[in-house]
Amino acid sequence: MSAAGRGRAQQRAIPPFIVDLLLRFGAEAHHHGAEVLYFDKEARRRLRHHLGDRILQAIGDQMLDTYAAVGEGDRVVTVAHRNRRLKRP
Repeated sequence: MSAAGRGRAQQRAIPPFIVDLLLRFGAEAHHHGAEVLYFDKEARRRLRHHLGDRILQAIGDQMLDTYAAVGEGDRVVTVAHRNRRLKRP
């Protein structure tokens, strides 16, 4: 993760655990030259299978409504909470 990505995650109260889950289980979309990882329905299903229902409920929907933009070299450039849906082609 880049220094800017760590700073954004800290400012937005997104724990490194969530960023790690995005990198491991998140769905991918390309947006403005970067790869964007987010939790869609299938990614949440994979998370539920891996973590279980109780842990997923403890994480909460707000933390699952996050995304990470990944740049060159698979470095997380920024993370944020999703306020609206991501536009996909």
